[in-house]
Formats: sequence, C-alpha cells, structure tokens
Amino acid sequence: MPRIAKSEQAIDERKDQIKRAALKVFAEKGLVGTKMSMIAEEAGISQGLSYKYFESKDEIFALLVEEAIEESHNAIKNIGQLSGSPLEQMRAFTLRLLDENHKHYFLLVQQAQKTEGVPDKAKEAIKRYSPRDTIELMLPIIVRGQQEGQFVEGDPYKRLLLFLSVVTGLMLQDTTALGIDWTQEVDHLLCILTK
Repeated sequence: MPRIAKSEQAIDERKDQIKRAALKVFAEKGLVGTKMSMIAEEAGISQGLSYKYFESKDEIFALLVEEAIEESHNAIKNIGQLSGSPLEQMRAFTLRLLDENHKHYFLLVQQAQKTEGVPDKAKEAIKRYSPRDTIELMLPIIVRGQQEGQFVEGDPYKRLLLFLSVVTGLMLQDTTALGIDWTQEVDHLLCILTK
C-alpha cells in the first residue's frame, strides 16, 4: 500500500475514533454539556490533537446528526428488504433499534430536535427527517403482516405508532443503570403487533 493511502487511512481511523467518542459524550451530556476536552478524553487523545481533525464540537455534532439521520432513513427504507416474514422483519428491525450503538444516534437526534443553539447543518439534516415518513415506509409491512394473519387486526397506522412509541421510550432508558437488556425482550415487545 502506498504511503499516502496509509496516511489517509490513519486520518480516517483517527476521525472515526473521535466521532465514536463524541457520539457517546453527546448522548450522555448533550450539546451544551459537552466540551472538546471531554471528547478528547473519551477518545484517549489530547485536546490539541482533536482540533487537528475537527474545528469544533459543533462540527462533530452536525456531522454525527447527518450520519444518524442517513443511517436511520436507510434502515427504515430497507426494512421491507430484510429476509423473512413481516414478523421476522419487524423483529430484526427492533433488535437494530435497541442496539446500544443505535441508541446513541437516536439520543443525538432527539437532542438536535430539542436543543437551542444547534448548528445549522444539524438543523438542516433534522428538517429532512419526518416521523411521518418513518411510519409511511413501515406501514406496508404491518398491512402485509395483518393480511398474512401474523399481526392483529385494527388500524395499522395506530398499531405501528403504538409499537414505535414503546420502543422509543425504551431507547431513552438508561439500561446500564436498570440492568436490563431490551434486546432480550423483543418478542414481548412484538406482542403489541401480534395475535
């Protein structure tokens, strides 16, 4: 591998290291409560080195919000292409939502929607996100599950909204403090949809 490619790879790896650390700190402390020094400490690097890769915490926050929105939209858009029945698709999707890494992205987006002084790039990314779009993309799976007899009858929109509201509430919980792994409870959660 040429020296330049190795150098670019090292830069990308360091940026990813900083972004992972920032994601965790932002999820726990919020935009206002986070300082570059906290991100650097979490990443295990000096604060000065963090500025070599990112100008500010706002730059990192905006970048992470954009990535979170894109990741979320892609996951929702592709749920219908997951293998298996509608029930198996919803199970796989729910497991992904409750994954600890995804939870940090979710919390970040929640903060971006509600916090004052959010960077403009993050606001623009949030404007592209619509909870209604999420439901519209997932609704065909619920309808198909009802047609196949896997999901209970009734208004599929309301069923899906109820299900997503419960999952969202669980994502907001501090599972470490509670000592609960919600991924172990997915089948109980799916009872909201199933017969």
